Amino acid sequence: MSLYRNTIWFLNGIHSYTRKGYETASQNFDPEDLDVSVVGRSFMITGANSGIGKATAMEIARKGGRVHVVCRNKESAEKAKVEIVNESGNPEVYVHILDLSESRKVWEFAEAFQKQYQTLHVLIHNAGCMIHKREVNADCLEKNFAVNTMGMYLLTESLIPLLQKSRNPRVITVSSGGMLVQKLQIDDLQSEKGHFDGLLVYAQNKRQQVVLTEQWAKEYPDIHFSVMHPGWVDTPAVSTSMPQFHRMMGERLRTPEQGADTVIWLALSGSAGATRSGQFFQDRKAIATHLPLAWTHSSTVEVLTFISQLEMLAKAVQSKT
Repeated sequence: MSLYRNTIWFLNGIHSYTRKGYETASQNFDPEDLDVSVVGRSFMITGANSGIGKATAMEIARKGGRVHVVCRNKESAEKAKVEIVNESGNPEVYVHILDLSESRKVWEFAEAFQKQYQTLHVLIHNAGCMIHKREVNADCLEKNFAVNTMGMYLLTESLIPLLQKSRNPRVITVSSGGMLVQKLQIDDLQSEKGHFDGLLVYAQNKRQQVVLTEQWAKEYPDIHFSVMHPGWVDTPAVSTSMPQFHRMMGERLRTPEQGADTVIWLALSGSAGATRSGQFFQDRKAIATHLPLAWTHSSTVEVLTFISQLEMLAKAVQSKT
């Protein structure tokens, strides 16, 4: 089954995840969808110092939005801020330093943010990691899971009240088509069993993001949730985490701006806001979250068990002194 999933996924990827796939899909985009001004609206973007996150922050700043960039490295974050402000002409770009692998600090940051700021209209989860050796953080959480899943969970859950105070709130998560080869595994969230494979752990985390998005859409109907696949994009993260894949794909990889297009569309356009909450998008279209005949669907019990496990882990993080 895993061979079938991987084969179908790769063939589909060569057709639609590449730069050529984007160029074909973009022929059907409505240019008026992004002919908008978002002056007065507030956006938070994690991992906005490079790649897709930076391209997203740049375009939102150009449209007049107030941009909160959340990054791990202060030097690269400040450099990105200067570039975004200079190119967009928008001075409302604010840097927040946060390492998403430090779960307790993620929660503390979110709590402090909602006390300091009155509004947050759009939360964009872009930051992610792919570590190929099993490591744990100070809260004893495996680091890929801590960044990709728990960081997203803690930040969203903590900022829900602030989002609900804002007009037309949205939460967008940059996931990966790699999640299509994974079924939600509820018996090994910390990747403790068997051989540790960073690629598979990452793909499992991305499946978890999709499941979370679907559940939040049901639980919070006043907020529009979406998750998206940017395609195969030429970013520093890809070249570092998957160097062989990066070399193999070469110029077939999308630019960061192409990878960011659907994130921007989901964040800004009225058309995206009118779609059903909780869906998975690629190139401005809602697509299936499972490959045909791949047996990756989860039962309601499995999903609720997963959510319950996350809640317990989050409470343990929050209760630490």
